[in-house]
Amino acid sequence: MTPRTLFFMRMRGILRKEVLQILRDPSSIALAIVLPLVLLFIFGYGVTLDAENVPIAVVLDDNGPAAREVSARFDLSPYFKTIHLTSMAEATEWLNQRRVDGIVHLQADFSSSLYKRNQAPVQVIVNGIDANRARLIQGYARGVLQTWTELRQARGEPVAGPAVKISQRIWFNEAAVSRDFLVPGLITLIMTLIGILLTALVVAREWERGTMEAILVTPIRRVDLLLGKMLPYFILGMLGMRLSVWVGVTLFHVPFRGSITALFVLSALFMLASLGFGLLISAAVRVQFVAAQISIVAGFLPALFLSGLIFDLESTPRFIQIVSRVVPARYFVDISHTLFMAGDVWPVLLPNALALAVMAVLFISLAFRKITKRLEG
Repeated sequence: MTPRTLFFMRMRGILRKEVLQILRDPSSIALAIVLPLVLLFIFGYGVTLDAENVPIAVVLDDNGPAAREVSARFDLSPYFKTIHLTSMAEATEWLNQRRVDGIVHLQADFSSSLYKRNQAPVQVIVNGIDANRARLIQGYARGVLQTWTELRQARGEPVAGPAVKISQRIWFNEAAVSRDFLVPGLITLIMTLIGILLTALVVAREWERGTMEAILVTPIRRVDLLLGKMLPYFILGMLGMRLSVWVGVTLFHVPFRGSITALFVLSALFMLASLGFGLLISAAVRVQFVAAQISIVAGFLPALFLSGLIFDLESTPRFIQIVSRVVPARYFVDISHTLFMAGDVWPVLLPNALALAVMAVLFISLAFRKITKRLEG
């Protein structure tokens, strides 16, 4: 028989074994003492519901004293990190690329309207992908403008009602529905469950049950074993992704503005990174219970809390932001939110895809090196 025929025979045998194992022995994830400690650490240091230093673009079409004073109020606010841009076209591009979360636009007739009618329009455009964060930004903007109005009143300047009338528009999530933000992110958790938590047990289970010795005496190579362990869970993960997208779009009416091809390719990268990480844990630890604990602490919890799915990472301490950069789910949450809410915005998608590709190659390579066909490991 040719080497190619032998390869397919080996793969068919190990794939059949893995499929049967999945069907008759669904794994249950055990929770241990480490979990409460991790939760205390995350909630104590890494989680905050406040939005601080929100990046916003300020565009002044009117360069009068009143307009500059309003701009200065945003500069002084602890809630905003202002970036002064010269045109709405540039600010829109920054918003599309997720470099800012909102735009404050003072139009050309700001000063004339203020002095003629004691009221002036201010346009506030907010990235509404995260509905809760969008509402916070709106409230903070209103607070800044209200403070400026009260200062005008204290100086004795005429004010007819509110000195500023906000013309508001929310981008990407026009209805500000939190479900439209959460459902795309939940796809990340579903794929993480399959990619990390389940695969973290597959090699450890072989050692613990003594079946690895039988595998060692077969002609199966390390690459065959690696592929045989990965392929069934890769297919499960992609099926879970497809089902989640269908449920989100069909039942929950979550908008999907990107391309299916981009979603499939980028989901495959995330799935490969998750599988590689799970297999690395499984190959390094020969006890299922320990492998399960490690997969929860190092895989699922960071995907839940340090990916930006629930909490805004920009408001967390710098150390937490650095730690989150080694979490694959962080990059796929950005990808899924962008594809669902904004579309194929490649300045956002490509850097995240590159990070996932690097992680996939790294984790799979380490798992391959760690998988051994020797009893002593």
